[in-house]
This record gives sequence, structure tokens and C-alpha cells, in this order.
Amino acid sequence: MNILEIIHLRKEYKNIVAVVDVSFSVTAGSCYGLLGPNGAGKTTTMEVIEGIQEATSGTILYQGKSRTPSFQQEIGIQFQHTSLLNFLSVEETLRTYQKLYHNESKIDWLIERCDLQPILGRRNNKLSGGQQQRLMLALALLNNPQLVFLDEPSTGLDPQSRRYLWEIIEDIKRDGKTVVMTTHSMEEAEHLCDRIAIMDKGEIIAEGSPVALIQSHCHENTITLPVKRIGNKLEGLELAITVNSDSATIKTSDVHETLELLIKEGIELHEMVVHSPNLEDVFLKLTGRKLRE
Repeated sequence: MNILEIIHLRKEYKNIVAVVDVSFSVTAGSCYGLLGPNGAGKTTTMEVIEGIQEATSGTILYQGKSRTPSFQQEIGIQFQHTSLLNFLSVEETLRTYQKLYHNESKIDWLIERCDLQPILGRRNNKLSGGQQQRLMLALALLNNPQLVFLDEPSTGLDPQSRRYLWEIIEDIKRDGKTVVMTTHSMEEAEHLCDRIAIMDKGEIIAEGSPVALIQSHCHENTITLPVKRIGNKLEGLELAITVNSDSATIKTSDVHETLELLIKEGIELHEMVVHSPNLEDVFLKLTGRKLRE
């Protein structure tokens, strides 16, 4: 069952079309990710779906129907940048925001889930990046939403804080809630998302599960060997080889077969590196390797 359906969404500003024509659906209880370079239209798409901005055209269905005024009370949103009142403590912030909703989660449950107990008395301006992100996620869950929007949830976090945040998001999914998120992290998308849409220039250019996207767009593995190990032994072999001053790179769809051939030719494999394609390879192939602002 689809909890969310986006049909031919378009968002125009005075001098730019931020979202050209975007359509996708999100299955209830899943995590759906929007990936793309800076300026691809990810955050704008999210804000239009959330009701923060109005669409120029297109249809947004929530649980099979057009959104009603109660939609804002039924969803949770973690923004990429949010200013909190510095003079409030974490606990005061939670209790203040809780009063904005008709349907409330138990604050004690959220404090435990987001590991906020040690910092309840700390003022908002004294929080680290990871602590603030956990608080923002707790605020997004205050109304016990079935649909949660996360905009770049782990940006700027150290690896430990990022992994802890991922565990919380996985717990949210296990509770049967649906997550729609934007992210720049390919590792994050592969780890959390059941389905991904890669956006570029306001359009979706590829969509599918991480595994399906990798298999469709980047099916070759890469074997890298230092030049000192191979000499001229690769000459005449029917392999896709690129040689530079330091290393030789071999593209192959069958690593086992290629390794057998290299061993047969007497090539030492001690410093060999094998790279299997991942979501980052797909992203770079589809959007280009040059950074665009």
C-alpha cells in the first residue's frame, strides 16, 4: 500500500524551475531516499510535499487522498537547519513543542529512544551536533507520525553520531513508520533506504532499490594492480585495461575469471585492490563527476 503518491509535481520560481516533473510513490513502512547534486531539487520537492511551499502544478496524495488541513498534524519533519530558543533546555523544548500537537507521543519514550536523558537540563545552544540532531529527530516524532520527513539528517556529524542516528531511524522503520529523506551520503542511502530516486536538474533520472540501481547502471568490477607487479605481462590479453605511471586498472564483469587469467600469466596479486560497484558509482555515472552548484 502506498502512503504517499507524487504525480507530475512541478515547482517554478520567478526565474527558475526548481522541480520540473517529478513522480514517485512511497510504500507504507519503507524508507524512500531522494539523492542528487546540490541544486537538484531534492529539498524543494520535500518542502512542497510537506506543505511548506505550494506546488506550481501536480498532485500529492496521502493515503490515497488529497491532503487535508490535518496533514500537518499527522506528519513529522526534521529540517536540515532549525533554530531553537537558546534559553530553553532540551526538556523544556520537548514539552513546549508537544503542546503544538493534538496527538502526542510519550516524552519519556522519546527521551529513551533518542538518548536525551543525559542532556535534558542542557540549554539548546550548548548541544553538540549529534545531540542537536537527536533532539530534532525527537521533535519530529512528538506527534507520533506515521510519515516522517528527514532533510539531510546526518550532515556534519562524526561517524559515531551518524551511526547512532541511523540506528534510531531503523527503529522508526521497525515501528512501521514511513520515512522520506534527502541525503548526500551514498553510504547512508544504501544503509537506510529501501528505494531511491536520483534527482538532477529538477527531475528523477533513475529510481529503484540500491541493489537494482547498482546492477542496472554499474555491473563491472574494478581490479587495480601496481605497475611494478605486472611489467609487460598484460600485453595481448583480451581485457579492458587502463595503465598509468603507477597502476593498471582492469574493468571486468567476472572477477573470478579475470583473476584466474592473471594468475595463469604469472602476475603477482599481493597488492591487488578489487572494487565492487556501489551507489556512489551509480550516482557519479548518472549525474557526472564534476561538482555543480
